[in-house]
Amino acid sequence: MKAICFGDSNTYGYDPCSWPGGRYGADSRWVDILAVETGWRVCNMGQNGRTIPETAPAFPADTDLLILMLGTNDLLQGSSPQEAAWKLERFLAGLPLAPSQILLIAPPPLALGGWVSDQRYIGASQAFARCCRALAKKLGVPFADAGGWGVPLAQDGVHFTRQGHEVFAAGLLKALR
Repeated sequence: MKAICFGDSNTYGYDPCSWPGGRYGADSRWVDILAVETGWRVCNMGQNGRTIPETAPAFPADTDLLILMLGTNDLLQGSSPQEAAWKLERFLAGLPLAPSQILLIAPPPLALGGWVSDQRYIGASQAFARCCRALAKKLGVPFADAGGWGVPLAQDGVHFTRQGHEVFAAGLLKALR
């Protein structure tokens, strides 16, 4: 089985306590934990700062599963939850994959911290999760809400801690079963 994990810095494995752009070790990133636990070939297509693209990149033809988690950076850059969901719908509509080959994950809600100083962002992230759930239902795409997994966030209120990656991986593995 070949899985592509497409997302932002939390997919990339960004370590907010490292030198800018640094990441956690492979033994700590949720994408790599997924590969070890499942035995799948897993490609990490996470990128720091990624917003929802207008068009999808060319994913490998042998992709069996696309695990997609985006939207946090869109909210932090001023998009409303509804605008971010609209961008996500447009992105998903352009994918050459069957709905059953996609797992849409709503990111964990933001928390107050160094990057999140306004409660409105937290509310927007919670509303975005509801929009993602509705979008997945509309498109017939499998869905998981990481907001219910208790993922610990770093002091910035955005990025997963090392333990957060482990908790996220456990929640994802449960959702995949």
